[in-house]
Amino acid sequence: MPGLSEWAVRRPVIALISWVLALGAVIGLGVQFGGTLNDSFELPNTESSAAQDLLTRSNPDGEFGGSARLVWSPETGEATAPGVLRTMRPLLTTIAELPSVSCVTVPGGTSLGTNCPPEPAGFDQAALAQLPADQQASIASAAQAFATATAPVSRDGRVAYSSITFTGNEVSNEDARTILDAVAAANGNGLTVGINGQVLEFAGQEPPSSEAIGLAVAIVILLIAFGSLVAAGLPIVVAIVGLAMGQMAVLVVAQFMDVATFAPTLAAMIGLGVGIDYALFIMNRYRQALLAGHTPRKAAIEAVHTAGRAVLFAGGTVIIALLGLFVLGLNFFNGLAVAAGVTVLAVMLSALWMMPALLSLLGTKALALRLPWGKKAGSGEPEGRAWARYARLLQRRPIIPALLAAGLVLTLAIPALSLRQGFADDSGKPEGSSARIAYDLMAQGFGPGVNGPFYVAVEVQPNDIEAYGKVVTGLANTAGIASTLPSPQMLPLVALNPQSLGADGTVGTIMVVPDSAPQDEATTALLDRLRDEVNPAIEAETGTQIYVGGSQAVIADFTQVLVDALPLFLAVVVGLGFLALALLFRSIVVPLTAAITSLMSFAAALGITVAVFQWGWFAGPLGISGTGPIAPFLPIMVFAILFGLAMDYQVFLASRMQEEWARTGDNATSVRRGLAGSGRVVVIAAAIMSSVFLAFVPSTNATVKLFGIALASAVLIDAFVVRLVLVPSLMSLLGRANWWLPAWLARRLPKIQIEPGADEVADDVPPAVPEGRAPVQV
Repeated sequence: MPGLSEWAVRRPVIALISWVLALGAVIGLGVQFGGTLNDSFELPNTESSAAQDLLTRSNPDGEFGGSARLVWSPETGEATAPGVLRTMRPLLTTIAELPSVSCVTVPGGTSLGTNCPPEPAGFDQAALAQLPADQQASIASAAQAFATATAPVSRDGRVAYSSITFTGNEVSNEDARTILDAVAAANGNGLTVGINGQVLEFAGQEPPSSEAIGLAVAIVILLIAFGSLVAAGLPIVVAIVGLAMGQMAVLVVAQFMDVATFAPTLAAMIGLGVGIDYALFIMNRYRQALLAGHTPRKAAIEAVHTAGRAVLFAGGTVIIALLGLFVLGLNFFNGLAVAAGVTVLAVMLSALWMMPALLSLLGTKALALRLPWGKKAGSGEPEGRAWARYARLLQRRPIIPALLAAGLVLTLAIPALSLRQGFADDSGKPEGSSARIAYDLMAQGFGPGVNGPFYVAVEVQPNDIEAYGKVVTGLANTAGIASTLPSPQMLPLVALNPQSLGADGTVGTIMVVPDSAPQDEATTALLDRLRDEVNPAIEAETGTQIYVGGSQAVIADFTQVLVDALPLFLAVVVGLGFLALALLFRSIVVPLTAAITSLMSFAAALGITVAVFQWGWFAGPLGISGTGPIAPFLPIMVFAILFGLAMDYQVFLASRMQEEWARTGDNATSVRRGLAGSGRVVVIAAAIMSSVFLAFVPSTNATVKLFGIALASAVLIDAFVVRLVLVPSLMSLLGRANWWLPAWLARRLPKIQIEPGADEVADDVPPAVPEGRAPVQV
């Protein structure tokens, strides 16, 4: 790759033309052969997936289109009073007439829509009259229990709901916006109305402006740092062009893999941040050389041989960390990993191909359009004197800053010990939103568990209604369960229905409603108790097989899959990252320090996330309306991203330290001048990256806000506490051991010639360089 960058410097016009052709080819492939994004998600070999398979088998002709629930409650009186229904009727009609809607139920009335299922047939009264009186009474009681349990009206009559069935699993933005606007308009005048449903989750939302905010902040930071409009603009332009190539490459990946619909957004978030950082690092090294009086060509060659090499390895570690998601064995993460990986590859290529060519063409004009604080090329003013003084301050008593930094990081990590994983539900939505209103009204009218029921699949011998009934009774009598559908009182009615055990008579279904809310720990404990204690006992008695499914069960299984895979994931990602840095630095201690401190940064970021989203610290100022478990994919994703970024900063710092070690052979001088040369660029890079992530915090989407806070805190801690305090202090303590490598390994690893750059950075004292010393072969 350095050969590519050096060629771009020596043949800039040809290099730019070839880059444009490569960019055009990728864009053409994306436009012509790009696949379709989809949120296909499977959890193989889990109980919830087995339950879903059985439920599908029992009703193979069932329609599984998207659905939503419209809930309302008047300030006074009953929700189905004639006056209230007259008010609700226009809203229900408006929704039913939309092209995306197939049916809307009406409490106590005829359903609206073009594809509503037929009303269930009543009993054959003549046949019923022939039964014994006690059996007639039993069936009538069961029918009454069924009617009460399935009525879309709360027992006190204060809350009612309509079920909305859509023609497919997606709703057009126009129809979704119409539904949400109509629901919002219906609120008021003594009526509270809400609607929720996954198909409406992101419908009608305005395109987020977070990327634009992050980009604007990045421009301001670069202007302050470089004091030149051209120098500040180059990293932005290079990153955006590389990001465009990456986004097209994501569409090509979608042709061969399942790629989630949010993957391009996540890839853009990562790609924009690292793309600016990579171009910034090369630009910063080029600028340092120009300020020291080097010719533009020499400065560009030096930048690609040093900073370019660091960018290559930094980008490689990010891609390794992302591809480590393959360890999880889930298609959902595989597509996500490749999508983000190709985006990082594209922005890295842009920095190593397009950036050197531009620098070669522009020459000293790369620092043109200077602001008052900008420096002129050839000014002979090496930078970093303040950073060198800071490094010497650390080196006076390195054990003190090392302990303080480690203590701070470990203290921030303490909340992570109480991490509880799961997915946020509508109880975490902003108060006053349609989804939050619907959630609260349903809990108020029907109990908290109605918002997250379990769906149980019971596999029985053909037409064994008796065994099925025992399962129903056993579950209904279990502590922590508010109700089941069917209930034990409904079993006489179930026995009359030939379809009660599905199409082949071997699978029965039961809806189980907990008496606690979906996010309550009691609900998770109930699920564990059902699977570990209650169901095995019932199975032993009845000879059935019981599988618990439903959204809450899927969440629990998903969480367990990720928890089980986490140790292997960490081992693979950290291990491969260690090997890459060992190859780069020809050292054991430097990559080991990087790996351990990266885990510390991850723990601290996770601790902050738990404190904010689970404990509720600073929830008000951050716009967080509710607390709850942490999304189970967040630790995996944050670590994959953070480890790559942490390695970026480690490479930026340690590569300059390695250059100084090769030149001087003095560890203290190497650490000090390494900070003088790269400390500033790490601060700039971290400030830009954290700004990009913090720009997502104001989002009203809880998951986006979660990622914004987690990633921003991770970058800030890793850069400003770990890389700029803890790591230099530890390297000062370890001395020459930092650069130790076993002789047998040294003979086998490739040797890399480090370019000297002594005149590009200042020091608080003149460096002691042995006379006639040749560069160290590392």
